[in-house]
Amino acid sequence: MLRVENLHVFYGGIHALKGISLEVNQGEIVTIIGANGAGKSTLLNTISGILKPKEGRVLFKGHPLPSKPFKVVELGISQVPEGRLVFANLTVKDNLILGAYLRRDKENIKKDLDRVYDLFPRLKERKNQMAGTLSGGEQQMLAIGRGLMSAPQILLLDEPSLGLAPILVQTIFNIIEEIKALGKTILLVEQNAYKALSVADRAYILEQGRITREGLARDMIKDSAIQEAYLGVKKQEEIIL
Repeated sequence: MLRVENLHVFYGGIHALKGISLEVNQGEIVTIIGANGAGKSTLLNTISGILKPKEGRVLFKGHPLPSKPFKVVELGISQVPEGRLVFANLTVKDNLILGAYLRRDKENIKKDLDRVYDLFPRLKERKNQMAGTLSGGEQQMLAIGRGLMSAPQILLLDEPSLGLAPILVQTIFNIIEEIKALGKTILLVEQNAYKALSVADRAYILEQGRITREGLARDMIKDSAIQEAYLGVKKQEEIIL
């Protein structure tokens, strides 16, 4: 469904992505895990058309993606950015409606708004509240809901658990699984490697701009090297699933 081929991306003189290749199949949750500065957000921003690669290409259903972000959204790819970036001076409802800005199917927009409210009852309770007054967890729910309002086929999630309390982290990952159950495909960038691998079908390890490992998430979460590097598990310990 989504295929990245030999992607090279630069920030000025910094070679941020160095020949990245990966694929996301329909109905999957695929996660990219790695340390700060590994290039995870750069990858999502390039797929979204925000950044332009120096070399390589991104294909969606076999066709190259356009370089304009709004065209990428029109095709069915929506990104939920790191840091949430909600419109603080607009209401919750207005933020959600803005997510459907490029759509013209008013009847289905209303249905999708109701579906978002079903997925996030707290947003329905606060639909007339200014987004800037929401808690961090509520703003993350709003950012995800706004992304869903474009009716995407693929949802790109950039660090959805960042800065959230542990109980809210679990809530967000439960919601990610519910979104998959709705038939959405998800590419998830996440520093919380354990949670990411727990919900994903497949995973890629990104280190210093290069993919160093890939495989089934259920296998990676049991791999001792990955446990030690990303899950905070010492060599003599083991995660029992």
